[in-house]
Amino acid sequence: MRAVVLVVLAVAPCLALADLAGRVVKVSDGDTLTVLVKNKQVRVRLESIDAPESKQTFGKRSQQSLAQLCSGKTALVVTSGKDRYGRTLGWVFCDGIEANTEQVRRGMAWVFVQYAPRNSPLYGIEAATRQRRVGLWADAHPVAPWEWRSRKRTTEVGERW
Repeated sequence: MRAVVLVVLAVAPCLALADLAGRVVKVSDGDTLTVLVKNKQVRVRLESIDAPESKQTFGKRSQQSLAQLCSGKTALVVTSGKDRYGRTLGWVFCDGIEANTEQVRRGMAWVFVQYAPRNSPLYGIEAATRQRRVGLWADAHPVAPWEWRSRKRTTEVGERW
């Protein structure tokens, strides 16, 4: 009974702030999932982080990490807008764990410097994770997803000409 009370107290603030609540029905990659909200599927992009692409080193592991955190569970989402692909941007809580931060803590995502506020605590978490060489930081030369995508686009354009 005490454990149930503690879980309710931990999740209660999230419930008050949550804009969406539903079951996670799909985890596309390490920073995108689909939540079933009132029989409607909502694609959610985790705010302020960028996970390796599926064909990139650590891409599959990052997806598996987010799936372990959220797949089949109830997600509470505090939304912050839409991205250019129409996905809902937000902070995702699954079983009382805030998934955005946990992905960075596990070394399964970078702080997305283009979008994360300069004073975000995610930077310190990423630095500590990097120093411990956890997850993708165990790689001698990890490539940020935005750099990987840029290189891929440059290569694809070069191949066409």
